Amino acid sequence: MPCLNEAETLAICIRKATTFLEKSKLDGEIIVADNGSDDGSAEIAIAEGARVVNVLVKGYGSALKGGIDAAQGDYIIIGDSDDSHDLENLELFVEKIEQGFDMVIGNRFLGGVQKEAMSFLHRYIGNPILTFVGRTFFNSKIGDFHCGLRGFTKSAYQKLSITTTGMEFASELIVKAELAKLKITEVPTKVFPSGRSREPHLRTWRDGWRHLRFLLLYSPRWLFLFPGVFMFVAGFIGSLVLILTPFDAQNYLLNLKFLLYASGLTLIGFQFIIFYTLIKIFAVSNGLLPRSDRYGSIFKVINLEKGLFIGFVLILSGIILAIVTSLDIENSDVNMFNYVGIKKTIVAIGTILIGLQIVLFSFFFSILGLSDKYNV
Repeated sequence: MPCLNEAETLAICIRKATTFLEKSKLDGEIIVADNGSDDGSAEIAIAEGARVVNVLVKGYGSALKGGIDAAQGDYIIIGDSDDSHDLENLELFVEKIEQGFDMVIGNRFLGGVQKEAMSFLHRYIGNPILTFVGRTFFNSKIGDFHCGLRGFTKSAYQKLSITTTGMEFASELIVKAELAKLKITEVPTKVFPSGRSREPHLRTWRDGWRHLRFLLLYSPRWLFLFPGVFMFVAGFIGSLVLILTPFDAQNYLLNLKFLLYASGLTLIGFQFIIFYTLIKIFAVSNGLLPRSDRYGSIFKVINLEKGLFIGFVLILSGIILAIVTSLDIENSDVNMFNYVGIKKTIVAIGTILIGLQIVLFSFFFSILGLSDKYNV
């Protein structure tokens, strides 16, 4: 149990956990990960028979990591020390682990949320939205991403390399378990109003943003690739339509304006796609994301030589088009010449820019992949 000034509720939590161990006849220990309490919480925990682990680095995640690392058991169950969790009835968590699951997450919405146990904002807006994002981004079936009551094997936990120190620990644990393809399930659990009189450590907007930020950063496909593909395709199609649009003396300036916007959208989308590829390689190479079965194929499809060839061909094509456009003065219709000439110029500049981005990307891509065994 993570603890920071929980003198009001810590004793009852330890007693409930002790009751569970006794009635289940399990050989276990109760660890209180104290995060710098100055209200006598540590002394209360010792008096109640718990083992106190002092964790100097502040934060919910830091406290839990310190307690988990110190735990001697093969199975670990974590729960808050504010008397909001049903610590007397943890049989389902143990049963699921004994059935072969690596991680078991409590679902408060399946088990029952007591009146005033969760605020309206948390129950109907914050948690559902963040859970939906987590389920969508990581193909998860967990229905309550932020229930603090959860169990797992210590061996499974040690595979995850948890790094966060704050409340986003709850999201990281599930996300990394899903990415590592561990066996995860959920069980119903009850949640009660907190027994403490002081304000909770959780800060709605700050910690909500930290959860969302973590989910976004660990899913570069949703943050960069999908938006990039959408923008590139929309911009490219829009540019193509406007390029092929016949000259219209009344609307040609408007068409040129939208062509510039569409071309800019194409370039931005292309940059998003490039950035996704680079950040994916960096994250996998540094152990931030797991290496998928298809990861190695990227180095077979893309390499420095191919990138340089394609990039320089596009740059040369754009330069040739720009030169031809500047020499094209045959048409005597000034408006018509400006319309066609400007369209060709926009295409030329866009082609040169995309070619240059491919060249720069190819060098950076190769540098990131130098130490990767798949890079040939």
